[in-house]
Amino acid sequence: MLGTENVLTAAIEAGVKKVICLSTDKAAYPVNAMGTSKAMMEKVIIAKSRTVSPEKTEICCTRYGNVMCSRGSVIPLFISQIKEGKDLTVTDPTMTRFIMSLEEAVELVVYAFQNANSGDIMVQKAPACTIETLAQAVKELFHADSEIKVIGIRHGEKMYETLLTNEECANAIDMGDFYRVPCDKRDLNYDKYFVDGDVERNTLTEFNSSNTELLDVEQVKEKLLTLQYIRDELAEWENSIIR
Repeated sequence: MLGTENVLTAAIEAGVKKVICLSTDKAAYPVNAMGTSKAMMEKVIIAKSRTVSPEKTEICCTRYGNVMCSRGSVIPLFISQIKEGKDLTVTDPTMTRFIMSLEEAVELVVYAFQNANSGDIMVQKAPACTIETLAQAVKELFHADSEIKVIGIRHGEKMYETLLTNEECANAIDMGDFYRVPCDKRDLNYDKYFVDGDVERNTLTEFNSSNTELLDVEQVKEKLLTLQYIRDELAEWENSIIR
């Protein structure tokens, strides 16, 4: 949080025109210190955006889920287990996770540069799949005989990822392949008695990895094959079999 504050202050003082801050699904309904720190970072970003004219510096935020084969991704673990002849371990086969490539994550940042207003949170409409589907897709790509072993859900692990909370969905703006969540610019001078509510509330109640488009095994395999990491690992695996 302090690091975010320092970077944003430096950007404003240096006259940077636009700052895109990167957040994750962990910030929505956080359950651990990492998620809470991300959520607080977002609050700092929104608060800071209100202290400077957007004509001088625009500050906004992107939020996305799992980037395939990045640090923390389960895909390299599955590949390692296959190479070692071990079972593929999953905590809960029905657990869902968003899946997107690094290129798609970059697309979100570029889109935010071009379309986000100061204080906005930008989210991409990424597809998702169950962990069992992902494990099966990796198995089939590598023609592996490994079993899928359920080891049980871990402490603090979510059954699905959330990119937009119920409260954020009330104001989310559908921009095709993306959602834009404008910041709340109301001040603390509340009306004395009441204000009119919004009868046209967005029908979307939450955007998560269980209510987005769920990919099947063939679709996940197709998506995996777009990754250079997967193609390189497959080539190495096939060469080792030929030898």
